[in-house]
Amino acid sequence: MTIKNKAMLITYADSMGTNLKDLAHVLDKHLDGVVGGVHLLPFYPSSGDRGFAPMDYTKVEEAFGTWEDIERISEKYDFMMDFMINHISQQSPYFQDFLAKKDESMYKDMFIRYKDFWPGGEPTQADIDLIYKRKPRAPYVEVTFADGSSEKVWCTFDEQQIDLDVTTETTRRFIEEQLTFLANKGATIIRLDAFAYANKKLGTNDFFVEPEIWDMLQYCEDIVKRHGATVLPEIHEHYTIQQKIAAKDYYVYDFALPMLVLHALFSGKAERLVHWMEICPRKQYTTLDTHDGIGVVDVKDLLTDEEIEMTRESLYSQGANVKKIYSSEAYNNLDIYQINCTYYSALGNDNEAYLLARALQCFAPGIPQIYYVGLLAGQNDIELLERTKEGRNINRHYYSLDEIEQEVQRPVVRDLFDLLRFRNRSAAFDGEFSVNQHGEGRLVITWTNGDTAAALKADLASKKFTVTEQIEGRTELIFEQ
Repeated sequence: MTIKNKAMLITYADSMGTNLKDLAHVLDKHLDGVVGGVHLLPFYPSSGDRGFAPMDYTKVEEAFGTWEDIERISEKYDFMMDFMINHISQQSPYFQDFLAKKDESMYKDMFIRYKDFWPGGEPTQADIDLIYKRKPRAPYVEVTFADGSSEKVWCTFDEQQIDLDVTTETTRRFIEEQLTFLANKGATIIRLDAFAYANKKLGTNDFFVEPEIWDMLQYCEDIVKRHGATVLPEIHEHYTIQQKIAAKDYYVYDFALPMLVLHALFSGKAERLVHWMEICPRKQYTTLDTHDGIGVVDVKDLLTDEEIEMTRESLYSQGANVKKIYSSEAYNNLDIYQINCTYYSALGNDNEAYLLARALQCFAPGIPQIYYVGLLAGQNDIELLERTKEGRNINRHYYSLDEIEQEVQRPVVRDLFDLLRFRNRSAAFDGEFSVNQHGEGRLVITWTNGDTAAALKADLASKKFTVTEQIEGRTELIFEQ
């Protein structure tokens, strides 16, 4: 299996138009050559978190379309699907059977029951303090069974997302069945969502638990590889975790790039960004934006604490329509280490700064992923944010087909499309990478493949840059700003 070295769109099934047929129309009409892959965020029936509380992986949410609609897209593009390895919906038939039959349920071993996991049935305060958690207390939800009894079961995220016990044969069989099904339904890459939370073990922080987490990753890869697919573990944490995974020849995410690019553009200094490009994994997907916020934890030790704080404060002061409260509990923000904002608005809706940011992403090592709002240089959606009081909705605008027709005419969007088409077609990006700093805020990034070379020369302070391509000694100016 060969993954195309072409930009990948990240989108929901109902964000570019209202369903999968609309999305296919947008891809055919507007994005031919602009993207070579599609990461379709969870399109299964779900009870919460915009699809990330899946009830049944074998079904497509009826409002979105059918498996035939999925297959039409996956036949043309590298196609990424999500598998929530850490959890499943409280409304899924598996958990509902457990609630109805309790110890007689054939699925009882799929879930982590506090009474069985913790000695004495409850964690000590020391246990709770050790857990890498998303809530200020121990991660659980108390559920009531059909017989009237109640128990605590492990729940890391929303109460609709019940954690799975990945150590049991029942859960392993479930994982194998679902991954096999998805791989045979057109998935080129299966993203393992919330992967680092999957393994829980007494005496650990229950996050990226070694060596068990490696066994889990290999188990999943072995399953999908038999069907021509591969896995992509999704982890937001210290960059060294991505390096460790990449060292074992798995694809990883570059979640450090978004903050590093912001720091470079806000400060006018290239040093931190250049250092990361020199040491970052090569077999990776790069991001500037995703369906979640802009990650902060991913750049710890790549930026100093003072540089991180400067970048955060610059975002709030120079960004457009972004406030700290949007990333707080008041707007249902689960993760204090993420900033809720579109990338375009993070840069103050400034076209020149935004195009330079995307040029840097296109030339960074890895395959660029572009979130649909970012692809259309979308501003913060304050109306949706305030209507829902969900912080991440600031970056989850619903585009109608008519809106898209208008957005693709904007010069900044046309220029971005041109950059991506060049990134997709140039053979240089299959070659060797080099980056050099010239003075404090100027850098040159070059890709060389035989007699073809592509170069980005950028001045971070002025936001001016050029993209050139050299073929057999002849140099052509591709883009200038």
